[in-house]
Amino acid sequence: MKTFITGHKCPDTDSVMSALVMANLEKNLGNTNEIIPCRLGNLNKETEYILNYFKVDAPKLIDSVKDADEVILVDHNSFLESAPDISSAKISKVVDHHRIANFETTEPLFYIAEPVGCTCTILYELYMMNNISIDKTYAGLMLSAIISDSLLFKSPTCTPKDIEAATELAKIANIDINSYGLDMLKAGTDLSSFTPEELLNIDSKEFNANGAKFQIAQVSTVDIDEVLKNKSEIEKAMNNSISSNSLDLFMFTITDILNCNSKAIVLGNKASVVEKAYNVTIKDNLVFLPGVVSRKKQIVPQITENI
Repeated sequence: MKTFITGHKCPDTDSVMSALVMANLEKNLGNTNEIIPCRLGNLNKETEYILNYFKVDAPKLIDSVKDADEVILVDHNSFLESAPDISSAKISKVVDHHRIANFETTEPLFYIAEPVGCTCTILYELYMMNNISIDKTYAGLMLSAIISDSLLFKSPTCTPKDIEAATELAKIANIDINSYGLDMLKAGTDLSSFTPEELLNIDSKEFNANGAKFQIAQVSTVDIDEVLKNKSEIEKAMNNSISSNSLDLFMFTITDILNCNSKAIVLGNKASVVEKAYNVTIKDNLVFLPGVVSRKKQIVPQITENI
């Protein structure tokens, strides 16, 4: 019997760390299946940095869950963001911090979702609730995920629970949050080796709302203008995606992790939705979004409401 544990497509740090941490939790809870942490895409540089730092192997790369007897979803629930055959799988558990969308099962399951900044914050709570000790390595993985999703506690998605969990996990892992966190975040901002297509798929999600289909991709950097040097090629790749995926809107958000601002390239027949949502004017397919860093809290709801 096999249990696959997987995060979403275009896996970010929380998605990958949650799969690894959930696998460890399941073993401690007595799951006797072969438990396999998985991922549905390539690792980003930030995630690679973390895995190398803690000397942990990456989850197994898969494109299907057909070989699993049961599947546990972490850091997502929407079937649009999951494996292509997830609708035919037996989903036994979900641990997530996103809205519930495009999700349905044929059997009852364990489902926990909290309005916190990071899935690993919920996993930390599950360890505490079940009186399971956390070793230094898994504490470090969870701490890293919280730092990543909260942008070192600067994101509006960050909650007191995230800060409390991170503080306790840092003690266990014997890590200085600020120095490690800055090094970790900066490790993920070197985008020089990525093609435009790869840039758009580092962290990208697709949504449906009010009959419209839109995609929001996001990258983090310490120099937005450096990313925009290749703007025309990025736009070309975005237009190809719009055409091949029948998108009404594609928003590529470039977030400055030090100053907590973003610029976004906006394309598609519903590009004006972004102007309405933020009371801005698109110039040369570009908008500046001061204070906007969170796709989940500051982009998706605003676009959904106005599209």
